[in-house]
Amino acid sequence: MPQHDQRLLDLNAWLEPHLQALFDRRGWGEVPEVSLVAASSDASFRRYFRWEAAPRSFILMDAPPPQENCRPFVDIAAMLAESGVHVPKILAADLDRGFLLLSDLGRQTYLDVIDTDNADELFTDAISALITFQANAKPAALPSYDEALLRRELQLFPEWYVQRHLGHSFTADEQQLWDRTCRELVDSALAQPTVLVHRDYMPRNLMLSQPNPGVLDFQDAVIGPVTYDITSLFKDAFLSWPEERVLGWLQGYWDAVRARGIPVQESFAEFHRASDLMGLQRHLKVIGIFARICHRDGKPRYLGDVPRFFAYLDTVLARRPELSDLKQLLQGLPKEPASS
Repeated sequence: MPQHDQRLLDLNAWLEPHLQALFDRRGWGEVPEVSLVAASSDASFRRYFRWEAAPRSFILMDAPPPQENCRPFVDIAAMLAESGVHVPKILAADLDRGFLLLSDLGRQTYLDVIDTDNADELFTDAISALITFQANAKPAALPSYDEALLRRELQLFPEWYVQRHLGHSFTADEQQLWDRTCRELVDSALAQPTVLVHRDYMPRNLMLSQPNPGVLDFQDAVIGPVTYDITSLFKDAFLSWPEERVLGWLQGYWDAVRARGIPVQESFAEFHRASDLMGLQRHLKVIGIFARICHRDGKPRYLGDVPRFFAYLDTVLARRPELSDLKQLLQGLPKEPASS
C-alpha cells in the first residue's frame, strides 16, 4: 500500500463491516483476513481492487468524488441486469464517498484472450449481449447523445491533440475544413435511429465470463446512434482487424438487429456509411482524449495507440470521398509535436 494512500485505508475500513454483513447473510462465517490487491485501473480516476479468499472473490471500486460519481454506474447496472445483460452485482455501496463492493466477473478481459481463431465466437457473444440491451433496456432516464455532446467530444481533437500536443493552431482555412467536417459527422449521428449506447463497448470492457460476456464500464451510457457501440467493438484502441472481417461482423449484426425489430438503417449500405461516420467522430474524440490524458493527467502511454486511430481514419476516408474536407485537414497537420 502506498504510504499516504488515505483512500485505500478508508476503503478497507468501510469494507470490513459490509463484507461481514454479506458473509452473515449468506452463512459463510467469519471473514478471512485478506489484503486488497490492485485489480485494474483505467484512464479515469477510478481504481479497482480484488478481495479474494478461495472460493470467494469480490471487486472494490474506488471512485473519488468529485472527479467520479458512482450513481450512474449503480443505476445503469440495475437497468442492464434487468434487460438480461451480465453485469456486476452491487453488493454494498457508499455513493457519497465513492466506494462500491461488486461481484467479480473474472480475471480475463476479451482483450487478454481474443485472437484470430476465437474472434468469431467471442464477438458472437458480444454482439448477442449488445443486441439484448438494445432490444430490452428502458433507458428513458438517460441523457441523449445530442448535438452539444457530439460537438464537445469532437472539440477534444483540436483542443488537446492539435493545439496542446502538436503545438499547432488551425489557420482560417483549416478551421473551415474542421467546421464542415463537424457538421457532416454531427448531422449523420443525429439522423440515426436511437438505442441505449454503452459508449465504450470494446474488448477491454468485456470479461470472459459465464454467461459470456460480463460487461463493464457502462456508467457513461446515453441514448444515441444505433451504430455507435457496434462500431466501437471492432475499431478498438488496442487491437485491429482486417476490414473484410469487420464488414462480415457488421453485416451479421445488421441482419440480427433487423430480425429483432431494433431500429436501424433500411439498407446495409446506409448502415455501413453511418457506422463509418460514427467511427470518425469517435476516433477524433479518442485521439483528443489520449492527448489530454498525457498532458493533463501525466499518463503518456495512451499516446502510443494514436497511430491506430489515424489508420482507422485513413481507411474510412479512402472509401468516403464526400469527407474530403477532413482528409485535406489531416494531411496538412504536423506529423509530430513542434520541438520545444
